[in-house]
Amino acid sequence: MLQVLIEQTRKNSNHAEQLKNYDLATLTWKDHPDSWNILECLEHLNLYGAFYLPQIEHKIKTATSHGEPEFTSSFLGDYFAKSMLPKEKMVKMKTFKSKNPIRTQLDKKVIDQFLLQQLQLLDLLNQSRNVSLNAVKITTTLSFLTLKLGDTFRFLINHNVRHLHQVDGVLAKMEMTRR
Repeated sequence: MLQVLIEQTRKNSNHAEQLKNYDLATLTWKDHPDSWNILECLEHLNLYGAFYLPQIEHKIKTATSHGEPEFTSSFLGDYFAKSMLPKEKMVKMKTFKSKNPIRTQLDKKVIDQFLLQQLQLLDLLNQSRNVSLNAVKITTTLSFLTLKLGDTFRFLINHNVRHLHQVDGVLAKMEMTRR
């Protein structure tokens, strides 16, 4: 599972790296005032990364459990991880106000920050081989809920996939309006 997550994180990084080729007008284009532009999608991911990555790092460093050969997802963890994946008819999800970057002045530094977080995530995925993905628990943004470290990684990486898919949708809509 870790290798699959590492490969997906590399794909996410490559996808974001390509966004550096666009000008600021493209990166901030919106089809509707209440929709997110490309930089807002990435800033949303940065806000989640800022919440989860330090906690994951701390939990890995202080873990007393050892790695095991298999990870078993919890029912809730599996549900949350799978709910993040893009689908043909995506259900819009409401985000926490603190994680909503709409109408924030952003620049290309957002892409750099996302790429730095992806490097940190890759490092944490590699470090996590030495701890129990089942026993280490991570507090979610729903403070009353904790997930296994393995489920947290799956959720976080699938969340990145979801919003990079949204970025592709923004680019496609922009192309359609420019024709």
